[in-house]
Amino acid sequence: MAAFSMVPVILIGILLFLYFVPLGLWIQSGVSIGWGKIGMIKLVIMRIRKISPKLITDGIINLHRAGLTFVSSEDLETHFLAGGNIGNVVDALIAADKAAIELDFKTATAIDLAGRDVKEAVQTSVYPKVIDCPSEVKVSAVARDGIQLMAKARVTVRTNIEQLVGGATDDTIIARVGEGIVSAIGSSDNYKIVLENPDAISKAVLNKGLDSGSAYSILSIDIADVDVGKNVGAHLDADQAEADKKVAQAKAESRRAMAVAAEQEMKAKVQDMRAKVIEAEAQVPIAMAHAFKEGNLGVMDYYKMQNIQSDTEMRASISNSDDEQKGADSEE
Repeated sequence: MAAFSMVPVILIGILLFLYFVPLGLWIQSGVSIGWGKIGMIKLVIMRIRKISPKLITDGIINLHRAGLTFVSSEDLETHFLAGGNIGNVVDALIAADKAAIELDFKTATAIDLAGRDVKEAVQTSVYPKVIDCPSEVKVSAVARDGIQLMAKARVTVRTNIEQLVGGATDDTIIARVGEGIVSAIGSSDNYKIVLENPDAISKAVLNKGLDSGSAYSILSIDIADVDVGKNVGAHLDADQAEADKKVAQAKAESRRAMAVAAEQEMKAKVQDMRAKVIEAEAQVPIAMAHAFKEGNLGVMDYYKMQNIQSDTEMRASISNSDDEQKGADSEE
């Protein structure tokens, strides 16, 4: 019974031993790259440091079989502890070596730790990728003749390994190419020139050196599509004419208001003058009465004045009746 009770303990001990002492990986590494490259003690230390021995062993085997013996297990362990992706780095180094691309282990790990996909970067260096500029809508620009053009370009780029760390990404390339298209179309005298020769836009944009400071080298820029939009110049002229019309109307209204104000002011002055005349006429009887009292005006003088006034009123009445008769005759 005591022997049977020891079986679980022995099994647990064997499992713990196999966990901390990966005999299979040690044998695999010895058969693949030679005994002594990755020792048993080193594998045990990896397990204790919570590093995956299988990941490191597989990476070293793949690198050494590809002829990249300059990378050691300690290098992979350090990169793993720094949070790097061992598989991507190993695949990138092997792919770069096969494609004759200069990529050392330090640069590969720096690119990986910077958050870039180093494997994809090497693949893009071998097989250039195409970026749509812009990705969804088209770039809108206006030629000098006022016609709107909407263009879309396709940019073929290749990864620049040396500038991948700290270099501008796809969004910057798209923005720069879009700006170049707007500038090229805006400098064209006529929209027909752009439609007849869209390659001129590609050359103008490509000559600007838009890949400076970016993670890519631009190989070509091709205008995929150009559409004619609105006549922006005509719309702007119409809007300007409408604005000028409103300004003229406002000025005319201002002048009319000033004229009405001046008319009302003159009417007020006329009423004021009439009031003064009436006031002066009211003083005449008072003056005559005062003259009677003082003896400066006799009765005969008063009657002569009345006769003169009556004669004046009669003549004015006759003149008014003649004017009315002439007006009636002219209407007939």
